[in-house]
Amino acid sequence: MDDFIAARAQMALSLGFHIIFACVGMVMPFLMAFAHWKYLKTGNEMYKGLTKAWSKGVAILFATGAVSGTMLSFELGLLWPGFMKHAGPIFGMPFSLEGTAFFIEAIAIGFFLYGWDKFNKWFHWFCGFLVGLSGLASGILVVAANAWMNSPAGFDYINGEYVNIDPIKAMFNEAWFPQALHMTVAAFCATGFAVAGVHAFLVLKKKNIEFHTKAFRIAAGFAMIGAFGAPLSGDVAAKSVAERQPIKLAAMEAHFETEKGASFVIGGVPDEKKGQINYALKIPKLLSFLATNDFNAEIKGLNDFPKDEWPPVAVVHYAFQIMIFFGVVMITIGMVYLYATFFKKEWLNTNWLLKTFLFATPFGYIALEAGWTVTEVGRQPWIIYGIMRTADAVTPMPGIQYSFYFFTAIFVSLSLIIVFLLRRQIQMVPRLYDPTDAQFNSKNKKS
Repeated sequence: MDDFIAARAQMALSLGFHIIFACVGMVMPFLMAFAHWKYLKTGNEMYKGLTKAWSKGVAILFATGAVSGTMLSFELGLLWPGFMKHAGPIFGMPFSLEGTAFFIEAIAIGFFLYGWDKFNKWFHWFCGFLVGLSGLASGILVVAANAWMNSPAGFDYINGEYVNIDPIKAMFNEAWFPQALHMTVAAFCATGFAVAGVHAFLVLKKKNIEFHTKAFRIAAGFAMIGAFGAPLSGDVAAKSVAERQPIKLAAMEAHFETEKGASFVIGGVPDEKKGQINYALKIPKLLSFLATNDFNAEIKGLNDFPKDEWPPVAVVHYAFQIMIFFGVVMITIGMVYLYATFFKKEWLNTNWLLKTFLFATPFGYIALEAGWTVTEVGRQPWIIYGIMRTADAVTPMPGIQYSFYFFTAIFVSLSLIIVFLLRRQIQMVPRLYDPTDAQFNSKNKKS
């Protein structure tokens, strides 16, 4: 394997793995805190058990995210020394602040896990809520650093030198808010659907039905927040991309020729050699409207840019289509669930609705991974957009493919360990978390 390809593959694998746990860390503590709040307000012991069960899951996934995030930070220096040499002093602030948020999160989760019956009940609840706030802050700060790569700011680039550095301006670059908003909403959608799907499966298996039904409905509620917020945050993000990175927008839509009243493309197979897209469904003028709020606005095509600055068009286009497809599916499921909640309550306990959520368990994370593919691959060939090419930042050290194989083995091992630990947690629900279960009562009597 070529060292440059190996370096990019390793970063793609590491980011793709870590982003799952980053999103879980941003959202899962809020589910936990909501269940805890329900317990404090109602006194229902089942919500207490649910809070404890979810808190153990949060701890497992937090530890995994800490490991994969630490590995990722080392990889930046290992694989991309040319990038870190110049970029480190400019966008180091969000990384430093992210470290602070991480430490707060670690302390808060320790307080929460071991604070039962030791702290004031509302202080204990706040510790759990703080886990969510600090996890959310960590994710947003890391996204701010990534946004800087897409919209570099906070310095002047003069004669190959980075001067007049302003870390605050670099952190709050033009892309940070659209990316952070869309990432946060996507995290709620992906995590909500994943958790709801797991509990829907357990309800269908007739295991601790009341316990898992309560868990399912809380998770589904959070999934709805993400599903209905995604089109709005996506619109903000798309308009930002259209303004700052028109070539990325063109690749997303496989839009080759500049035109006014550009069509929005659904599906299709891009042909870069002929400069066209085949077998696509086109909605007239919609792309112009989505990008600029003007149906007749001009949208630049790929042919207006040097070909050596094109991203891999097919990869970006297919990833964008995947994100859109699964996003629409989740919105549709959300609309059905919302309709059932308010008008057809008898649907809420039907097998077909639970099976729908079970089937949709991975949809949010598939869309999330596809969205990050659009973000990262769509920026190529630049690591700092318009300033430094990715090929100029890679390490000269040979043998990167062996590093790629090693890190792949680590991530596969971590995945297997996580599956084992989470499966064990689910199996412990009857004994440790569901107060209505005979096994739970038997254990308590013995103790």
